[in-house]
Amino acid sequence: MSTLLLYGATGYTGRMAAERAKMQGLRFEIAGRNHVRLSELAAQLDVPFRVFDTDANAACSLSGIAVLLNFAGPFAHTAEPLMRACIEAGIDYLDITAEINDYRLAEQLGAEAASQHVMLLPGVGWDVVPTDSLAVHVAKRVEQPFALSIALQVPGSMSRGSALSVSEIIGAGVLARVDGELLATPDATPRHFDFGEGPVLCMPLSFGDLVTGWHSTGIPNIAIFVHISGDAFADGDLSQLPDGPTQAQRQAYPARAVVEIIDIDGAIARSVIQTVNGYSYTPLAAVEAARRVLEGERLLGFATPANVFGGGFAESIQGTQITDF
Repeated sequence: MSTLLLYGATGYTGRMAAERAKMQGLRFEIAGRNHVRLSELAAQLDVPFRVFDTDANAACSLSGIAVLLNFAGPFAHTAEPLMRACIEAGIDYLDITAEINDYRLAEQLGAEAASQHVMLLPGVGWDVVPTDSLAVHVAKRVEQPFALSIALQVPGSMSRGSALSVSEIIGAGVLARVDGELLATPDATPRHFDFGEGPVLCMPLSFGDLVTGWHSTGIPNIAIFVHISGDAFADGDLSQLPDGPTQAQRQAYPARAVVEIIDIDGAIARSVIQTVNGYSYTPLAAVEAARRVLEGERLLGFATPANVFGGGFAESIQGTQITDF
């Protein structure tokens, strides 16, 4: 049996994923930079652990591993060294980021990864699994898809790690895909989308779907929007935020996304996907993706969840429902 390595396993989402992997009976190890926290979690789960940093020598710490699943954000600091370490070591790389530059990097490294028989598969969490699957689903309802709009609803409070990642996303600026090219669109305007309870205003933002949507559907024009409700986007010193929402808070806020696709003749198709809370969904989807990669479902080079697992992957996670309009 091949071995999975969960990097960043002692973080908020990483710990839930490690517990899920144990429940699923996967052969896995945990890794990160904090020896004390790793040893404590490893003892609780009765699994081996490795302590190493995301630097130029990371590949030396990957012996015996088939798949690395990265939970250590912000991914602007961990994705590139771990992707390059995986390419050097000949193992597949997965992560859960929403940070647009991570996807652009994986796309750029795709040919090099393929030459080493390695897959780079970012985005096996709530972003981008549900939206990637939904885009493929809606695209099948349109004869000649021309433009794809994706809107995400972010309810409830945000984890410290997510808040730090969002800072990276905002720092990347507002981008859109125009005629197949990823371009800066600083003048992009908000739009209203209906997640099932009436139209709400959504702001343009740059998530990984600008890359995955293009590779999964081939639609040349893509824009991403987000609706923020409650205290989802925190202010002040982000390092002082709690690890993440409690179980009760997660249960109170399901997650939703809308995909709208316009046909070349102007016809419009829309669908909404609803899942359990994104923080609950991510460890379920990420561990399931890793399990399937370990069993041989993989492509060489840069890939998207829908490319590898098919458009129905999001719905394979319990509590997921798609509604067409």
